[in-house]
Amino acid sequence: MEEVINRFVAWIRIKTRIHLLDKIIYFREGEIWWVNLGANVGHEEEGKNDNFERPILVLRKFNEHLLWALPLTTKTKEENPYYYQYELDGKEFAAILPQLRALSSKRLIRRIKMFPIDDFEKIREEIRKLI
Repeated sequence: MEEVINRFVAWIRIKTRIHLLDKIIYFREGEIWWVNLGANVGHEEEGKNDNFERPILVLRKFNEHLLWALPLTTKTKEENPYYYQYELDGKEFAAILPQLRALSSKRLIRRIKMFPIDDFEKIREEIRKLI
């Protein structure tokens, strides 16, 4: 239990620092970014390591401050309709479709690359089916 509490306290410190940042990040739909996703509750996908980082796909840009993001993972789940499997640079990845969430652009750390356009359109279609 103490380990969980310490993890949340560490995340609150980082989250406070992120919140107080005065920066504008330029991003576009279809880009993959490392973000400070945080320590989340229950089965919500969360960030890794001491900075609570995870790669995400920018699914929708609403303005310079707000986006819809899909967390990405290297743990692929065969035959799971809620994971969109794809290959990028010779590695297997999956977008976790039910974990779609709104994020502040302040969470964006660094751009990785553009997502393949064909897969991006397929993911958008899969999200439409879910909602």
